[in-house]
Amino acid sequence: MEKIDDYILGKLHESGLLTTGGSLHSETPGMMIDRLSIMTLKEYHMQEQASRDDASAEHREKCMARVEVLQDQQRDLAHALSVILKELILGQRRFRVYRQFKMYNDPTLNPHLYERDCPV
Repeated sequence: MEKIDDYILGKLHESGLLTTGGSLHSETPGMMIDRLSIMTLKEYHMQEQASRDDASAEHREKCMARVEVLQDQQRDLAHALSVILKELILGQRRFRVYRQFKMYNDPTLNPHLYERDCPV
């Protein structure tokens, strides 16, 4: 997400379109693209479930209904992303890159990891 956002900000800067004005949008394009990719995976796997020959008709119908919801959500989010990108280019919108400082895999920040190495 951060690399996508950095790329977009870089391109806006290179083109002279980077603005400090405009409304701040709290969800970045990178976050939106990440959610779209996750939804696409969910739709793919739900479609597999909806097509299973060994599942009940009720199961397949329930999964197909979910596929339709996921497709609606993807269309909505893709449209919202398109609008945000246009607004960024027009200087009507801006965003900040929100850095992910993940602690769970860092042995210096996660007490479950660093306490494991500490003598009792």
